[in-house]
Amino acid sequence: MNDTDVLLFDKRDGIATLTLNRPEKMNALNYALRRRLSDALDAIAGDEEIRAVVLTGAGRAFCAGLDLTEMANPESGGPLLDPPRQMRALPQPVIGAVNGVAVTGGFELATSCDVLIGSDRARFADTHARLGLIAGWGLSQRLPRLIGVNRAKELAFTGNYLSAEHAYEWGLLNRVVPADDLLPAAQALARDMVECDQDTVRACKRLIEDGFALPLGQAMALEAEVNGGRRSKPGQIAERRAALQRRGREQVR
Repeated sequence: MNDTDVLLFDKRDGIATLTLNRPEKMNALNYALRRRLSDALDAIAGDEEIRAVVLTGAGRAFCAGLDLTEMANPESGGPLLDPPRQMRALPQPVIGAVNGVAVTGGFELATSCDVLIGSDRARFADTHARLGLIAGWGLSQRLPRLIGVNRAKELAFTGNYLSAEHAYEWGLLNRVVPADDLLPAAQALARDMVECDQDTVRACKRLIEDGFALPLGQAMALEAEVNGGRRSKPGQIAERRAALQRRGREQVR
């Protein structure tokens, strides 16, 4: 397999779909894949035609984390890079379509998505402690905020797997769908995002992401500041309201 094959990049109708493509290695993040993913995210960040991103994996895994074979031989690898940070910094929303196992670094990729849809085959595990490692892409801080401190500690201290069903119950997954419905569900959700006012979507993502890291009082002050700096023209509001009403009527038919 050529390095250019380790990540599939499809762009159409305002949606970029990224597929981690090392199925024989459970999409483990070797340097070639990390480099390709990092470069793709940089390209997406500067592409005004892309309004939403879907991230998934080929085969039976979403991502098994860093390539441990490569890590055992440092001369064969390269810089770790930080694709999860790049995903959080993207102006466009990122939908994670978790098709299978998401382990350690793969778990960190998943928790850096803005929305997570899982197939009924999805499973998550934080195996850092079993490997003698410490999370470096944000899992130790983001996961407790997503599912609660005690639940995150249970996963971190045991390395046990979390099923799709429990991930949904704990608030990690937005929804769980049959495996065959995963990509259609993610693409449909991306299309809903594409239809919204893009300046507002991007401002909302930045506001939520920045506020996520603040105490509640400071986050509320940030919201007030951002809100005060944005005003739509009356004509725009009327036009958008009419479109919203039409959409509402279509959805209840």
